Amino acid sequence: MSKLNIKPLADRVVVESAAAEEKTAGGIYIPDTAKEKPQKGKVLAVGAGKKDEPMTVKVGDSILYGKYSGTEINIDGKDLLIMKEADIYAILN
Repeated sequence: MSKLNIKPLADRVVVESAAAEEKTAGGIYIPDTAKEKPQKGKVLAVGAGKKDEPMTVKVGDSILYGKYSGTEINIDGKDLLIMKEADIYAILN
């Protein structure tokens, strides 16, 4: 993985979203216009945290986050999300 040219501040993290589902469990292909926005991804960069609140997530963690969480950004040609750690619901094992 290449080094990102971004360092999030305070309690923010940079996340790469997982790919949207291409077909249903029954085998039906989903058109681009009907694909759901993914709600899981991988943490690429982590801020330093707040004064009394250290960060719980770390680079490389797979996470679940809210459907409308974060702000979409484009860094080095990659579509990424930047969000507060509070928008993350869980770390996947």
